[in-house]
Formats: sequence, structure tokens, C-alpha cells
Amino acid sequence: MVFPQVRVNTSRFNPHPERHHFERSLKRLEGDVLRMGALVEQSFRLSHQSLFDRNLAAAEEIPALDKQIDQFYRKIELDSATLMTLQAPVARDMRILSAYMQLVRDLERIGDYAKDLAEIAIKLFPYPPHACLPEIAAMSHQAQAMLAMSLVALADLDAEGGRQVKQQDDVVDTAYETLYQRLASARDVKGVVEPILLLALVIRHLERMADHATNIGQRVAYIVTGHR
Repeated sequence: MVFPQVRVNTSRFNPHPERHHFERSLKRLEGDVLRMGALVEQSFRLSHQSLFDRNLAAAEEIPALDKQIDQFYRKIELDSATLMTLQAPVARDMRILSAYMQLVRDLERIGDYAKDLAEIAIKLFPYPPHACLPEIAAMSHQAQAMLAMSLVALADLDAEGGRQVKQQDDVVDTAYETLYQRLASARDVKGVVEPILLLALVIRHLERMADHATNIGQRVAYIVTGHR
């Protein structure tokens, strides 16, 4: 006995296949952003170890990590632009995609600063530890905590958590001003001044890294609420 063929109307079960494909692509993009963020966090931790634990092996790991961070950065920018132009996203989708493109620039810059800090650590290694190092290390921990807060807010799409990062930025700004004044007003410096110049650069990098972490938190709030 031959049974007649039955045509299944798949549109009943998936009436918007393009939308389903877009949402899956957006989910993959979100995963890439979070993976990039994890690499940046790791790079920041290694730069801290290289500077304050005098761990040059940690410094040597960072260039390879930085290459991975840059690869994610280029991929996320390209994928975001592709989704914008090919998938006809709605207004909320455009807000998410544009925020992702800005957010990964902040992550990439933090990764670049971490690489710079590792290079500074290598230059500082021959000199005795400076008296300001414990306070600079505390500043670094604070900036790392801000980055972690911003990434948790991103993973949870927590607007309030994203906004709270900005409140922590005042602590880093105050530390920067205090440490800069102390380094700039140093008198009777024995030997070369290179360590002081390098430490002034370190605290500037840390201050900028905290600013970028703040930006990420603000962009998370924008993704969720639509308000800057």
C-alpha cells in the first residue's frame, strides 16, 4: 500500500526563521564578547603579578593573550556590522549591536594597557621596589574589581550593576591624584629618575583602565534601558 506524501507546513512551527537566526547570531556574539572580557581580565591579572610580584614569567604570557584579544575584537566588530546590514534588526537590536561595538573597544584598550604595564614591569625589575608600590597595587586591585563588576553586569544584563561601576571610579581617581602628587614632588632622588617616571605612567594607565571599565558599565545600562 502506498501512502500519499504529506507536506508539512514548517511556517506554522517557525513563522519567522530569519528572526530565529538573528537571535542565535546575537547570542553567539554575546558569548564572544564575554570570552573576550575573560581574556582581558586574565591579561590584567598577569600585568598586576608582573608589576607587584615581580613575576616576569607572567609578563611574558601577555603578548599571546593580547593577540587573542585583538582577534576577538576584529571578529566582534565584523559580526556586529554584518548583523546590522544583513538582518534588518529592530531598534533594540541596533542598540545592543552598537553598544557591543563600543564596548569591545573599551575591552581592547584595557588589554593594550595591560600589555604596556607588563613592559613597564620589565623595565622596573632592576630597580628596588618603590615605597609607593603597595598603594599603586591597591589602585590596580580597585580597577580590576571595576572591570569584573562591569563584566558581571554585562553577563546578567544588570543595568543597576553597570551604573554602580561609575561610583567606584572616584576611588581610583582619588588614588591617582594622591600618588601623582607624591611622585611629582619627590625630592633628593638618589640615582636615576626612570623608576618615578615609569610609576607615573603606571598610575595613568590604571586610571584609564578604570575609565574604560566605567564605560563598559554605562554601555550595559544603555543596552538594558535605552538611556545613556
